[in-house]
Amino acid sequence: MNQPKLLLRKSVTLCLVLVSLLITEKLFAQDGKALFQANCASCHAVGKKLTGPALAGVEGRGPWSDRKKLYAWIHNPAGFAKTEPYAANLIKEFGGVLMTGFPGLAEAEIDAIVTYINAEANKPAPGATTGAVTAEAPAEDNSLLFGILAMVLAIVTLILLQINSNLKKLTDEKEGVVRGEPIPFWRNKAYMSTLTILFFIVAGYFFAQGAIGLGRQTNYQPEQPIYYSHKVHAGINQVNCLYCHGGAMEGKHANIPSVNVCMNCHMAINEYKGEKIVKEDGSEVNGTAEIQKLYKYAGWDPAANKYTGEGKPIEWIKIHSLPDHVYFNHSQHTKAGGVQCQTCHGEIQNMGEVYQFSNLSMGWCINCHRETNVKFQENGFYSMYEKFHNDIKNGKMDSVTVEKIGGTECQKCHY
Repeated sequence: MNQPKLLLRKSVTLCLVLVSLLITEKLFAQDGKALFQANCASCHAVGKKLTGPALAGVEGRGPWSDRKKLYAWIHNPAGFAKTEPYAANLIKEFGGVLMTGFPGLAEAEIDAIVTYINAEANKPAPGATTGAVTAEAPAEDNSLLFGILAMVLAIVTLILLQINSNLKKLTDEKEGVVRGEPIPFWRNKAYMSTLTILFFIVAGYFFAQGAIGLGRQTNYQPEQPIYYSHKVHAGINQVNCLYCHGGAMEGKHANIPSVNVCMNCHMAINEYKGEKIVKEDGSEVNGTAEIQKLYKYAGWDPAANKYTGEGKPIEWIKIHSLPDHVYFNHSQHTKAGGVQCQTCHGEIQNMGEVYQFSNLSMGWCINCHRETNVKFQENGFYSMYEKFHNDIKNGKMDSVTVEKIGGTECQKCHY
């Protein structure tokens, strides 16, 4: 093999290794955060209580200073609580709600989550957002940046190869070695093959990502006809989700509340006097003006304290949508499964204008079915699974996942 071809191979290999190292480093850096958001964020926050306790300083509490016990708790909460009084008391403190076990989480992944929690807990609180009602900004996707970086490195490699070829030619001429004219770049098979391969790799990656994400709306946050802050209603004022979304527990759909439901409260509440509401772009929301918009839809005259016009429905923009070929029953998850709102919708009580938290992909649903334990006790919906009940009583198993009762079968969601 001649020297230019050998140099080309080494340079291309070095380029690919550098890109791989850069991407891998970025993935490892975000690993703890990604794992936390995927497995913990629906019930836990770092600095405050949600469905479960705040996780800041978790290693300084009870038995969790022993990392092995922390592994055991996360892998099998029900089994660990039987042998550890602290864990049993923790379950009682949060109303008997048992944490979902994550037997599939490796110890290294748990370590990454704890590292992320510690890093977040040590961050100084930003003073600029004090007193403002804001929603958490969606995570930034740097895939395009790394794709461009890979292309730049490939181009730099080719330029260096060309410079090397010219320098070699000058050296040969100085030493009296006669060589033929170098092949032009566009006729060099090695160069063009390398560029073609890189093009198809990069284009194939973005094509695949686009195809996989087709129709998904993660972080979709449309501007609604009325700025409705879930943080003000569900968070600060503790309005129960079921007051507005009455079908969430008993029906197939959670349903969007009618104007009459809003007016049950806002006949009396015609002025906003709470904390300042600020959008993600920094602009302030006039809460009282938004209530006036509601009155126009309802045909309500607050001065006369009566309906003076014909009402019309608010044209809310739907955020969470599933394809027509997917069957989803809301009550089967909330009532039968005991799934919390935050599991799918994120920290809804801290959102201003709602955005889609989860990607709602099939893989996301399947992973949840594989990892989520079914709440069998005092749940008539699962009375038909006599074998599992007997196995739990006899100690053969301590929990049942959705997968074990057919939660990953195709016909459960597609028929």
